[in-house]
Formats: sequence, structure tokens, C-alpha cells
Amino acid sequence: MEQTSKLSTRARFAQILQILRKHHIRQGMDPVKFRRILEDLGPTFVKIGQIMSTRQDMFSERYCQELMKLRSQATPMPFEDVEKMIEKAYGKPMNQVFSSFTVIPLGSASIAQVHEAVLKDGTRVVAKVQRPYIYEWMERDVGLLRKAVKVLNLSEIVSSVVDLDMVIDEFWTAAQQEMDFTNEAKFAKRFRKTYEDCAFIDAPRIIDQYTTKEVLVMEYIDGIEINNISALKDQGYDIKEIADKLAYNYISQIIEHGFFHADPHSGNIRIRDDKIVWIDFGMMGILEDRDRQILKEAIRGLATNDVGKVVDSILAIGVTKQEIDYTAFTNTIEMFMSQYMDQSFASMDLAKMVQDIFTICHQYKISLPKGISMLARSMMTMNGTLLTLDPHSSMAQIVANHKATLTQLDLSKEATRTIKRSLEALSRSIDIPVQASDVLKLFQHGQIKVNLNLMGSDAPIAKIDRMVNRLIVCILIAALLLGSCLVCTTDMEPKILGIPLIGFLMLVVALLMGVWLFVKMFFLHRRNKAF
Repeated sequence: MEQTSKLSTRARFAQILQILRKHHIRQGMDPVKFRRILEDLGPTFVKIGQIMSTRQDMFSERYCQELMKLRSQATPMPFEDVEKMIEKAYGKPMNQVFSSFTVIPLGSASIAQVHEAVLKDGTRVVAKVQRPYIYEWMERDVGLLRKAVKVLNLSEIVSSVVDLDMVIDEFWTAAQQEMDFTNEAKFAKRFRKTYEDCAFIDAPRIIDQYTTKEVLVMEYIDGIEINNISALKDQGYDIKEIADKLAYNYISQIIEHGFFHADPHSGNIRIRDDKIVWIDFGMMGILEDRDRQILKEAIRGLATNDVGKVVDSILAIGVTKQEIDYTAFTNTIEMFMSQYMDQSFASMDLAKMVQDIFTICHQYKISLPKGISMLARSMMTMNGTLLTLDPHSSMAQIVANHKATLTQLDLSKEATRTIKRSLEALSRSIDIPVQASDVLKLFQHGQIKVNLNLMGSDAPIAKIDRMVNRLIVCILIAALLLGSCLVCTTDMEPKILGIPLIGFLMLVVALLMGVWLFVKMFFLHRRNKAF
């Protein structure tokens, strides 16, 4: 175990403060300094940085690019700890479960490490074993980080760079899910079930009998790593065909199923028995049906150069942290699209295009759902994997080949969706009289508050101001005329021309105000003079 893991809570807190002070945290922040701080703080904070690097909608491009340099490879834990974790998980010694178990791990990360093993029945497997006390240590580090943020007022110092509270909350939620290996097992089984009828896609089989929260056991995949081009060619594989099938499958994961591998680098993809085998399902992206439909609308907008559709899609799927100037935002998106619409879809720089979209969202403080952020990062990773396979192809080119499937309508699904929306509308319409009654009651009790906010121009507000002023003058004129008529029915003294003086004056004032209003509306307004 790392030395930092053995420290007491007080000593660890002191160490965190010392590291932050060593890097002169109060003197400002830059991407390189931020990455070095996370590396010095240890595995928990490296994991935080890795999560931050995927949220390009929240953090600037400079920080995301620098944090991508963080590596999850960690010092292997002692084999004695591996044995203890397995015995704890199964309630019996390792040798009663496995006939053999390699001492040197296949890989080691901050949360767990992976070993090759053989079960008693001869099945060759991979065992992913969690580090002992990792949950308690990460929970401690997260609590100490929150305390350090308050002690050093870090939220104020780095507020222009990151929302620290948001980052900590998101990290801890993701880490808790990742530390429960039953979640990864469910993802792997769901993926395998989804593509069980696909002739060229596969995934390792999970050994449920030996899978717990701390230990994950799955089928060993002995295929060829997908970036081992020479070995693939030696086995007679067509590299271009592999690239096409891989990209097509990834598009189907996103568009058709909304369940995609969020870390599609070459180390997580094997070729075995003419099949593309995906492994390591610890990081999966999930798109809700609503998000997938909005994503399709955005793609249609890009494909048809419909700026309004792209703008509406981004605002529909994102969460705004401040008021959006719709006109300025639309102009920005229009400028963005003009850079790419003159190019063929296949020749677009997908990575730059995605990065530009996230830069715009960051500029306007629009936060995108986690699934969308993971999608953007994974698409760029997949693009690199495809370029390794076939330098003449790219993710954008594959999307271009399948653009028709993204822009066409599925009539059966559209009909089902229309019927569903109609039924929902009918159901809601039944509640309208009751809701209207409730609103009127709130009005009667003065409990309704209406905020009117017009963005993009001062002209609408000025027009409303003039309209309200004219309405007030009309009400005053009507009140004076009505009051004059009432006074004239009395014998009030003194009188002018047989009319009570007060009534006469009210009538004169009303007439003068009417003439004045008429002049302002029909003559001076033509010369655009303010009312």
C-alpha cells in the first residue's frame, strides 16, 4: 500500500494542506500546476482529475487537455492483500476457489488490480480485486478535501476554473458506483445481451458465482489487441473491415441503444474468432431516450444546416447556470456551423468540432448531462482508435456513410411517439379546469408572482413602457370624464355656464389630455420621439 494510505486522518489532512501550500495555491492556478497538485495528492485526486478531463462543457479546454495526461496506473498492492480480499469476499482461502492465480497483475489502478487465474473447474478467468479499505480511504480523502477547500478558501481562488463542490460531489458519486463491482458486472451482462445476435460483436462472460462487490471474475479473453496490426494481418484479418465494423457498432451503441462503452481505447478491444470483443465495462455511458432524441435532432440540424434546430437542441439538453442571451448564442452557433458546413461531412475534424461545441457551452455556462460529456470524450478516443486501424478512415467519415440513418424518420417509432404524446396531452387537458381554478384562487390571495424577462434588446421593454404609459393616461381620462358627469348631475356651487365648476374643470382637463394623447400617438410618434 502507498504510504499516504497508512496516515491517520489528522496527518493526512496536514499532508494535503502542505502539498497545496507547496504549490502556492493561493497565488493562482494554471493547468500544469493543477495537474501536478492532483498527482502529488495521490490516487483519489488523480481519479478526480480524470473525471474533470471528461467534462469539457464545465471546464476550459486548456485544463481538460492537461488533465488528460493523468494516468490511472498505480503501484501494485502486495499479493498478501489480494489473498486477504479474496478470502474476505468468499469466506474461504484462495486455493479453494482457484487452481492457479498469477502473482504479477495484468494491470493495477487506484481502485483495483487485475490478475489472470484458473478456476477449480479449469475455466480460465480474469479476477479484478479491489484494494483493501479503498472505500474508507477515499471517503476520508473526500471529507478532508472538503475541509481543505474551506480552510484555504479554494472555492473563491479557483472559481473561475472549476466548481470544486460540484467536482467533489460528482467524483464521489462515480467512485462509489465504480467501487461496487456488481455494477460493472451488470453493465457487462447488459452489453453481452444487447449484442448476442450480432455475428461480429462479443463481450466476456461474467462468472456470477464468484462476483461480489469487491471481486469481479469474468471470462479470460485471449484475442489480439486491436492495435496490434501486424498480428492481425498475420492471422488474415482485413484491417479496413475491422475498422468499419467497429465504427458501425459504436454508432449503434450510441444512437440505437443509448448504452455505450465510454473508454474505447485499443487496450479495451480485442479480436478473437472473427469477432470484436469489448472488455472492461467499468466506465459505461448511458443516454436517456429524451437525450438520444435531442441528440438526433442536433445531428439533423448539423446535417441540414439548421441553426435554430442546433441551438434549441443544446438549450433543451443542457442546464444553464446563468441567463442566456439567445440572440448572441444563436449568432455564436451560426459562426461555429459556418466553419464546418462548407466541408464535406467526411472531411470534418471531429475532435475539433466536438471541442468547439464544448468551448461554446463553457463560454455560456451551459452544463451538459454526464452522458453527453462522456460521449464526446469517448468519440474522440474512438476516432484515435480507428485512425490507428485505418489512417484513411475516421469517425466522421463513418458517420457520413450512415448519415441517412440519422436524418431519416422511423415511421413506426414516430407514430408510436405521436400517439403517446397525444394521450399525454389528452390526460393533461382534463386537468386544465382544475388547474385554472387553482391559479385563480392564488390570484385572489395575492400568491401569484410573474417575472417578465426579455433578452437580447432594450427595444421591447421601451415599447411596453410606452404602451403602459398610454394605458394609464386613457384610464385617467376615462376617470375624469366619468367624475365630471357625476358632478354635473348635482347642484354644486359655484357654476360656469350652468355646470358645477369642479365638473367643468374635470371635463376641460380630460379634453386637454385626450388632445395631447392624440398628438403624441399620431404625429410625434411618426418621428420616433419617446413618449
